[in-house]
Amino acid sequence: MKFGMENSFEVKEKILQSKIAILPIGAVEAHGPHLPLSTDTILAERLSEMLAERVGALVLPSLPYGQVWSLRNFPGSINITNDSLISFLVDIGLSLYDQGFRTWAMVNGHLGNQVAMKEAARVLYDKIPDLKVFYFFYPGMNGVVKDIRETKSVHSTYFHACEIETSIMLYLAGEFVDMNRAINDVPQIGEEADFTPTPWESFTKSAVLGDATIATKEKGKKIVETALEKMVKMLIGGETND
Repeated sequence: MKFGMENSFEVKEKILQSKIAILPIGAVEAHGPHLPLSTDTILAERLSEMLAERVGALVLPSLPYGQVWSLRNFPGSINITNDSLISFLVDIGLSLYDQGFRTWAMVNGHLGNQVAMKEAARVLYDKIPDLKVFYFFYPGMNGVVKDIRETKSVHSTYFHACEIETSIMLYLAGEFVDMNRAINDVPQIGEEADFTPTPWESFTKSAVLGDATIATKEKGKKIVETALEKMVKMLIGGETND
C-alpha cells in the first residue's frame, strides 16, 4: 500500500494493522549514458513495493535526494550533506513512531546514503528504542555477485552503472534502460581513494564503473530476490546486523 495515497480518515487503522513503514531512499546523480539520473530512486521504489507486498507494509513517499559528494560535479547530480540527511531521517522516524508505526525499513538505492542512514537509526534507537529501524542496501548481494559477475570488480565496494547495477535496473525497471547506449568503461581507482576524499571525476568521465554491456535481467533477478528474502526474514523475524 502506498502511504501517500491513503486518506486521514482511514490510514490510522491501516497503520495499526501493519505497524511497518518502508521508505525508499535514492539520489539524483550521473549514471552514464544508458541510465537516468534517478536510477537509485527508481530502484529503491520498485524494491520497496515488492518488499511491502511480502510483509504487509505501507510504502512512504520516496526521498529522491541523497549524499552524492563523489559525483556532485557531474552534470545532473544533486547533492545533500550527511548532516541534512541524518536530521531529515530522524524527524521522519520520530513522526512515524508518533503515528503508531513500530518498525521502519529504509530501503536504500544509493550506497552513499548508508552512513547517514545508519547514524539516523542510532539516534532514533537512543531516543525511541521501541521503534525498530532497519537500513537496507541489497542484503546478501555480495555472495550472489561473486557467482554471477563476468568481469572483475573495479573496486572492493563501489558498483555503479556497471554490469551489476544495470542488471538490477533491467530486472526492476527495464523500461528505463537503454542498452543500445550501454558502455564498457573500466577506470583505474587508486588505493588512496579509500583513504582520502576523492571526487570521481578524477578517475572516470562517464560515471560507469565497469562493463554495462553485459548486464542481464537474469543477473538482476538473482540479486533482488536474494535481498528480498533476507529483508523479509529480518522484518518478520526481528533479525538485524550492525
